[in-house]
Amino acid sequence: MPTLEDIADSQSSLSAAETGRLQALVARWQMIADLAFCDLVLWVADVEGKGWWAAAQIRPATGPTTLLEDIVGSFVPREEPPGEEQLPDGVLVQVETIPVRYEGRTIALLGQRRYREARRFPGALEQSYAQTSDVLLQMVREGRFPVAGTEELADTLRVGDGLIRADASGRVGFVSPNAMSAYRRLGLRSDLVGADLVAVTSELLHHRPTDRGFAALFGDTESVADVEGVDASLRMQIVPLTCGGHREGYLVLLRDVTELRLRERELVSKEATIREIHHRVKNNLQTVAALLRLQSRRVVADEAKEALREAERRVGSIALVHETLSQSFDEMVPFDDVADTLLRTIPEFADQVTVRAERIGSFGLLPGEVATSLAMVLSELLQNAVEHAFTGPEGRVTVAVNRIRGRLRLRVSDDGRGFDDDFDAGASLGLSIATTLVESELGGSLSFERSPLGGAMVTINVDLA
Repeated sequence: MPTLEDIADSQSSLSAAETGRLQALVARWQMIADLAFCDLVLWVADVEGKGWWAAAQIRPATGPTTLLEDIVGSFVPREEPPGEEQLPDGVLVQVETIPVRYEGRTIALLGQRRYREARRFPGALEQSYAQTSDVLLQMVREGRFPVAGTEELADTLRVGDGLIRADASGRVGFVSPNAMSAYRRLGLRSDLVGADLVAVTSELLHHRPTDRGFAALFGDTESVADVEGVDASLRMQIVPLTCGGHREGYLVLLRDVTELRLRERELVSKEATIREIHHRVKNNLQTVAALLRLQSRRVVADEAKEALREAERRVGSIALVHETLSQSFDEMVPFDDVADTLLRTIPEFADQVTVRAERIGSFGLLPGEVATSLAMVLSELLQNAVEHAFTGPEGRVTVAVNRIRGRLRLRVSDDGRGFDDDFDAGASLGLSIATTLVESELGGSLSFERSPLGGAMVTINVDLA
């Protein structure tokens, strides 16, 4: 199905601003369809003046539809869209067209479609809906709907969620049953009809929606805000209604979002708890690393001192991941930051060698459990390269990563002397740890080979899907 923009660009002479105005109307016209109990079709004139194109349509959520099939993209070759239509089953559909005005010019027609035989019981709700829809359609005729400020709104509430109609002074004339139930949950004990909506709502609020209070929402622009009482939360959309340039009143759509806000608070609390856990784990690991460092200073044997240093470094790699997790809002780790931090620690264990380290490519976001194992693996490979690869005063280590469709390939290479002919990865504790983590924890593969630069290269493949 073509979009409104497609039809406007290819079949009409509408400007970009006029097309944008129609898109704003379509983004807000569900309320008109629901209030008028009818289908709406937006017609734009053919660029050659030979007829009209159906550019958009909407069905009501409050009544039956006459649009049994989508008609967007269809063409009517006549001076104006038909005023009546007969469906295949013989039922007659009444169609009324309304000019859509923008900056003093008619840029489209809005077709209202309803069954000719349709009769609704004229109760208070239907009467209030019909009166409000008449005002909104008149605003369309006058080029005043959508109301200024609409482009800043990201949400549109439904008429069926809850509706309040207030006059220009803010006094309530009609409240739908759903809206009344929402205000009861907000704490209202009296009747809302005839009351000052701003005064009543302000008394019930636990947190004001703006610094200036609830009254600031009733102005010349459409606005949306959350209002919170002690036991309930409401999402409210205030639409100013005008007729002939004069303020007619306000249409207030609202939805009870109490349960949604409770779930959001629970999630925030859970996320804060998880981040605090990671923070404490990081602190405990750093304490362990500090104890290992103190112990290494008291050990005389060089071999024992080096073993304690390696244990301290491994604990520090795990702590680094938990520190990253403690600063995020989920269990995903931006691993580029972890890898870059590990590369910056190379001088700590590069004795008498100046090592240049670089990362090529991006790891992206990794799950916490994957990041922990991969950080350990990368730390072991970097230390092995620095300690065994270089015989001169300078060297270079490159971490190259490629991630495509859930598969991660990592290469750690150097420009050193390469692997010995009798190289055995199992003879090195660090490489044994790296191999075990890759194959057992990550479910990947690891290979050792000579790099194009003549040094050593370790390649890791991990399936993240």
